[in-house]
Amino acid sequence: MLFEPRSGRLAAWGNALLAGLVSPDEAVLSIVGEDAVHRVEGLPGEAGPVGLTLALGRLRALGVSGLRVALPAPGHPLGLSGPPEFNARALDAEEAVIAVGAAVGLVPEVYEAGPPGDVHVSVTWHCLPVREAPPADVPSLGEAERELAEALREATVALTRLDVAGSGPVADAALSAYRARAEAGREVLAPGYPPRAVRVLALAQRVDLMVSLAYENGHGGAVAASEMAARAEALRPVERVARRALVAAYNSAVEGREPG
Repeated sequence: MLFEPRSGRLAAWGNALLAGLVSPDEAVLSIVGEDAVHRVEGLPGEAGPVGLTLALGRLRALGVSGLRVALPAPGHPLGLSGPPEFNARALDAEEAVIAVGAAVGLVPEVYEAGPPGDVHVSVTWHCLPVREAPPADVPSLGEAERELAEALREATVALTRLDVAGSGPVADAALSAYRARAEAGREVLAPGYPPRAVRVLALAQRVDLMVSLAYENGHGGAVAASEMAARAEALRPVERVARRALVAAYNSAVEGREPG
């Protein structure tokens, strides 16, 4: 399954709702997806947790004009702007949504219950103060697309040499990543996003899939410790570039539209 962070769904469909391109019901259904329920707690003016429909309306009333995504990782506060308390919580969750027009952000907490095959998932979004400042390390769509293509080429060469991506599903994923650059028309984002954002998101998702498959492929031919370290070294920058591209795609609705 392609990587689709909950923060991405909330930002994309929240932006479409704020722009008047979808109804509240359509936005909420798309954000919740296969989860059972999403609620928001800590919203200014609300004494307790509220549903997504009310929460999105409250954010609009607070002056929110758009939503950005952050996908931080240790040593890489991608998309964050502070303060440290919010950054730490976002880093624990590995994702967050930052409001544009009001100094608040949302961090998801996921709860799972039930037996395997019948897991009930609920999400609570914690609304917290954020610093109004430019987000960290977010590229433009054009930069993200170029970075992805270059990083994927370099990683494929390195992993093939280590007999990790030389055959099977990993190679197929790599080929799909290249083809995804020309793919158009698939609904991977909400209405209102430029075609280039759709291309970048599709490519970033497939690159992320390639990295996951490479990690899951076991040692492959990299049986020596040095070769295993080389594989990790080849994957690390690709994973970082893919996350940067995901953020650039989701944030393009508020960062300014580029021609496709």
